[in-house]
Amino acid sequence: MIELDGSHGEGGGQVLRTALTLSALTGTPFRITKIRANRAKPGLMRQHLVAVKAVAAVCAAEHTPVEVGTQTLEFHPDRIRGSEYHFDIGTAGSASLVLQTLLPVLLRADQPSRVTVRGGTHNPLAPPMHYLERVFGRILSQMGVDVEFELLRFGFYPRGGGEVAAQIAPCAHLRALDLATRGPAQNAYAEAFVAGLPMEIARRELDVVCDAFQLSEANCRLCGLPSDQGPGNVLLLTIDYMHVTELFSAIGERGLRAEDLAARVVAEARAHEASGAVAGEHLADQLLIPFALAGGGSFSMSHLSQHTLTNAEVVQRFLPVTVVFTRQDGRTLCTLEPGMAR
Repeated sequence: MIELDGSHGEGGGQVLRTALTLSALTGTPFRITKIRANRAKPGLMRQHLVAVKAVAAVCAAEHTPVEVGTQTLEFHPDRIRGSEYHFDIGTAGSASLVLQTLLPVLLRADQPSRVTVRGGTHNPLAPPMHYLERVFGRILSQMGVDVEFELLRFGFYPRGGGEVAAQIAPCAHLRALDLATRGPAQNAYAEAFVAGLPMEIARRELDVVCDAFQLSEANCRLCGLPSDQGPGNVLLLTIDYMHVTELFSAIGERGLRAEDLAARVVAEARAHEASGAVAGEHLADQLLIPFALAGGGSFSMSHLSQHTLTNAEVVQRFLPVTVVFTRQDGRTLCTLEPGMAR
């Protein structure tokens, strides 16, 4: 039984999600207290509640009763089973994060799986589905993973109602990667999606981003969605490098000018470009679990956040790896070393 303090470090939902994933994969039970203690509304929100129930369904786990607001959980996993699974968050909580919690687990299933999750697909506090497919998915593919992502329906905050899916093939062994450099940029494109809002908003956003990065007309994509998937707006900038892909996004907010929203994307992308790192802050978090499951590897990162440090601590509680962060050429290098059981 691994004991976890959910208030430690960053103190958010990632501690719980990582524990659920690695508990199912290792067959190790855990108990977590003070779940999301550092948040304005502590305890389980709907997306975290669904994550608990989803992982429990996939590995036939027994756990203590949970509901919205629960701050203590004891979780006992059993055998992982591949199948077709459907989960509904019921709010605009992140469907992408629920899916990402399940994905590594189903790599060790006895047969292929298809997972569909309903909820929010584009909100300010989670990676959009495009990010999982283009950024995280590309690295998983290099590690030998066969997964296909689908964005079936957009779901913006606060309405939700979106739907995402993934087809996941079992993968007994992940290939370790050493990603010190990303290589030169090979392609870049911007997309502005709007639903139930004037298309002029998207045009103004694209004008700013496409001018800043000198993108061709073909790489500046105005994307109208059915009005019943809104109201909502998201701006995406995708940059394909030789070895990795990075995506920068911003979600439309009431009272925020289109030009100001686009300026956020431009500033984030330029900062990442200047860093020369492989992984931005969010990708660094996401790579820890697959790299640990591969037994080692390394990647450079632009920023070492408290979120990443906390996630690394949880990973080391469940798996025989040591995560080491060092400064190198103005960037942080994350190295996972095998065989150092905690």
